Amino acid sequence: MELRVRRAVSDDAPQIARVHVETWRAAYAHVFPADYLAGLSVDERTRLWADTLAAGTHDVFVAELDGRVRGFASAGPTEDEGEDAPPGELYAIYVDPAAWGIGLGRELLVRAEQALRAAGFDAAALWVLEDNPRARRLYETAGWATDGACKPFGRGGVAAAVIRYRKQLV
Repeated sequence: MELRVRRAVSDDAPQIARVHVETWRAAYAHVFPADYLAGLSVDERTRLWADTLAAGTHDVFVAELDGRVRGFASAGPTEDEGEDAPPGELYAIYVDPAAWGIGLGRELLVRAEQALRAAGFDAAALWVLEDNPRARRLYETAGWATDGACKPFGRGGVAAAVIRYRKQLV
């Protein structure tokens, strides 16, 4: 088993999209309706990720396992509004459900934090679904902590909530 974490390139968009959709379907099956999750489109996500990668405004990394993309992370300047928002943000981190539990999430998180530090950010935030215990354990184990911020997050007719974690990067 050979693991490699590297910067994403435009050709990775379809595999990033596949991981994104498959992870949503597995990680959020207990939160969002099955028909909503089944309707998520890899093609739509591919277009979104192709645009993101082409824009070059985010650091995007992929984790390859035996030559196949099994996870990704994206980070950059905060998209939060408000004076209390840290300057950097982890936008996304997803691991193919078939590869859960083998450390890909940890590797991607380390790489994203390195990129945020390299970009000059001394602190960062991330938003996570409140009812996502797997991701929350990952973040807490890596030294991230909730800061009390919470906002609504609705999808598929379900009103859920996301909470903010933050971490000092220096």
